[in-house]
Amino acid sequence: MSLPSEYYDTLKEISAGPKRGFGSLRVEATIGSTTWKTSIFPDSKSATFLLPIKKDVRTNEHIVIENSVEVRMRFIEV
Repeated sequence: MSLPSEYYDTLKEISAGPKRGFGSLRVEATIGSTTWKTSIFPDSKSATFLLPIKKDVRTNEHIVIENSVEVRMRFIEV
């Protein structure tokens, strides 16, 4: 899932510290009633960050490609 590009510059600034793999940022993400720990990854081609959504989250929250979803995120490490 692509995060809104309006957050790209801010997230790039946050990720400018000590580097993790691929410039990722550790987050706790919540969609609906499902919360999980993961990482978001920068995608410079689309000027956004990508949030991988596990299959069990997509299934539990009935997410399909046509849907828009609200995601809450909290940084775990910066």
